[in-house]
Amino acid sequence: MANFIEEIIDSDLAAGRETEIITRFPPEPNGYLHIGHAKAICLNVAMAKKYNGKCNLRFDDTNPVKEDDEFVQSIIKDARWLGWEGDVYYASDYFEIMYNAAVTLIKKGKAYIDDVTPEDMKKMRGTLTEAGVESKYRNRPIAESLELFEQMRAGKIADGALVLRAKIDMASPNINMRDPIIYRVLKAHHHRQGDKWCVYPMYDFAHPIEDAVENISHSICTLEFEDHRPLYDWVLRECEFPHPPHQYEFARLNIRRTIMSKRYLKKLVDEEFVSGWDDPRMPTIAGLRRRGYTPSSIREFCERIGVAKANSEVETAQLESCIREELNAAAPRAMAVIEPLELVLDNLPDGYCEELDFEINQFQPEKGSRKITLTKRVYIEKSDFAVVPPPKYKRLTVGGTVRLKSGYIIKCTGYDGTENDVKRVHAEIVAGTKSGEDNSGIKVKGVIHWVSDKAVKAKVRLYDYLLIDDDSIPDFNDRLNTESLVEKEALIEEYLSNAAKGDSFQFMRQGYFCRDIKEGLVFNRIVGLKDAYNKPKA
Repeated sequence: MANFIEEIIDSDLAAGRETEIITRFPPEPNGYLHIGHAKAICLNVAMAKKYNGKCNLRFDDTNPVKEDDEFVQSIIKDARWLGWEGDVYYASDYFEIMYNAAVTLIKKGKAYIDDVTPEDMKKMRGTLTEAGVESKYRNRPIAESLELFEQMRAGKIADGALVLRAKIDMASPNINMRDPIIYRVLKAHHHRQGDKWCVYPMYDFAHPIEDAVENISHSICTLEFEDHRPLYDWVLRECEFPHPPHQYEFARLNIRRTIMSKRYLKKLVDEEFVSGWDDPRMPTIAGLRRRGYTPSSIREFCERIGVAKANSEVETAQLESCIREELNAAAPRAMAVIEPLELVLDNLPDGYCEELDFEINQFQPEKGSRKITLTKRVYIEKSDFAVVPPPKYKRLTVGGTVRLKSGYIIKCTGYDGTENDVKRVHAEIVAGTKSGEDNSGIKVKGVIHWVSDKAVKAKVRLYDYLLIDDDSIPDFNDRLNTESLVEKEALIEEYLSNAAKGDSFQFMRQGYFCRDIKEGLVFNRIVGLKDAYNKPKA
């Protein structure tokens, strides 16, 4: 079923209003992209592909104070990783066109230079129920405004001393139309233009011109820009751009317990609550990639949530479900013990080694098996042994039995240490119970994972949400989860030490993990094994 954007495009093509579909993704290079931007990228790319058009990646680099080439390169990398293909454009390449468009407005009497202070201008703007107050400079002579605007460009005017305002309607019910500022003086070094410019356009003025210059057919943006659309149309009309594009709004992506503000994400980086923009806890594309998410899982998520006109909130479990489904089929299984406890199989001789068959993927048996090695000393999870077991406990206790995954049934004979500080567990293999060859008839309720004494040490990182689960707290600062990262020194199968950076695995009973793409033998937990989103409803 077509979404409302597709219906608009179909209608425009059928009526001949458009002959070529060109969309754009216009990020500001003042931070890294996050999962909300992924929805916008996927939508614009999908529309371009469906109608054999193209999608431009265009940087709205009109505020040099906040921009950096690091952000430019990261955005290009993330967009290509998600599947965007095309040309890169920069708003700064159109500065001369924008400046000339502003001159056109002044000459038409549609813009004027104002030197009212920012404080007074804010007071004069009015409210939602009261009209604004016109500036005493609103009817400044055209020639005077032209001369002052030229002085602004030449660097003869101090920052903040003068602004260029559009002359629209101070009584408009839409506050955005009450003579908005369209140019300001800003003597700052631009990451691409250097020190060439001393004046910079405001976003609401620059953006429609950028779309017009690139012949964008459908300017798709999020709902917060809906009230800005009349100004978008006014700029294109009054600047006399032929065949002006149109703006259409869709609901932005909001995910529970997820920060979707680039400004606040930057704050987390600057204050070192996280290790950087690509910290795996971050909802940035770089963070999700490092955590182990794939481009296809993110595209699938964006496809499932659809395109709507009303804002809503999506459960985080829906995103997790997409990557889990993919990893169920693709990720090979392995064993890792996060909190090791030594287990000695006393009825095996010293130096014992036996190869066992270990199934690679439980969901796809056709992928076969690989060999793992059983030794006299193995390591199990501390939680898989209890001196005094709780009710319904199905793991190892003194006198109890469990099966070692892909191995034998073992019976616990005792332990070293105290009830509250177990140092080592002792057990014996039950003869004739080898997995795949067991005809003993012995039934056990528990199967536990383990690693041999050939296991290697590795660091595993267990991630939780950045925000605690309490929507009643309005300030992100008060909702930050101080336990969003837990690091453990684990023991992993020797074979995992040869994993390539970025490779993903299902650690039995632990979750899906990805070898970190930056550090040494570090594995990041991508997601748990249980699907909270698609679980059967009671």
